Amino acid sequence: MLKVDSIQKNFETPAGTLRILSDVTLHMARGEAVAIMGPSGSGKSTLLNILGTLEPPTAGSVSIDGCNPFTLADRDLARFRNRRIGFIFQDHHLLPQCSILENVLLPVLADRQNTKGLTRARELLDRVGLSHRLDHRPAELSGGEKQRAAIARAVINTPALILADEPTGNLDRASADVVANLLSELHKQEQACLVLVTHSDVLASRFARRYEMVAGRLVEALQPA
Repeated sequence: MLKVDSIQKNFETPAGTLRILSDVTLHMARGEAVAIMGPSGSGKSTLLNILGTLEPPTAGSVSIDGCNPFTLADRDLARFRNRRIGFIFQDHHLLPQCSILENVLLPVLADRQNTKGLTRARELLDRVGLSHRLDHRPAELSGGEKQRAAIARAVINTPALILADEPTGNLDRASADVVANLLSELHKQEQACLVLVTHSDVLASRFARRYEMVAGRLVEALQPA
């Protein structure tokens, strides 16, 4: 489902080649989830950018749902990204001028072949407990509610891969627990792979598979006794 094999990422600088990722390998089946931890500068964001097809690796290969996205033309890559990958950020990135329903529908608007977007958006907002907030704008919602809307938006196109970057980082403990529970339930129900980056030991402890980024390498974390 997700196959990342021996990827490297280098950047050229005036001082020479800077290697950010070294020999990163990660295989995941449908419905699996992993948490990745690590200090700032360890390569977590670079890895997410590659998994999200926002930038290619320098070496190695990436396969998402049986496709190497970096072989696609730009327009096809954008379509693939919209249909097969869902993004959840620390900041919800909801458009302030749009209603919650309109925000969740945004990925559908770019896909003319999706004729059931409105029905699915309403269904997802009901599943995340926001059916009474459809016409509200983001400023009228709490932080936890905004992030729940962002989760609904991320899965509306039934993605093969969900990428979550510090999804509970701006939330209080109670709201973080609600968001974490919903994210866990939805990715299993949708049979998507979930890759979550976090600094929270509490959030990472929910995952059976946990990794740490150490100097650009992905290292499996020791499980607690």
